Amino acid sequence: MNLLFFLTPKCDVCVLDSSYTLRQAVEKLNATGRSAVPVIDAEGHYCGTASEGDLLRAVLKEDTQKDWEHVRLTDIIRKDFNPPVSAFASIEDLLQRASEQNFVPVVDDRGMFIGIVTRKAILQHFMKEWKKQT
Repeated sequence: MNLLFFLTPKCDVCVLDSSYTLRQAVEKLNATGRSAVPVIDAEGHYCGTASEGDLLRAVLKEDTQKDWEHVRLTDIIRKDFNPPVSAFASIEDLLQRASEQNFVPVVDDRGMFIGIVTRKAILQHFMKEWKKQT
């Protein structure tokens, strides 16, 4: 089984642009209703994941909303949070990562973001397989 079977492609994933300011990131994340979203640069490389917690910590450091315009999203996100897997990663690696995060970012061999695999997609697949056997 290939992990691409579970992939939600980049075109169907809400992402934040790495050039966003704190204000832009807060507005976009709020509009999505998600608690975390991938961050990609202008070329399409995966830069990290922005979470509500990351943005909240940054907001609390600033004195006013005007100051949010001077804080770059790339200065906020934790580079080691929610690392991606390769499109060629094993299912075991994918399952290990999915056990730790709600979604797993997937990159190609150039580091380009190609989509995500959600924990929900994995669980739904295995539930269908389990029901077939019962």
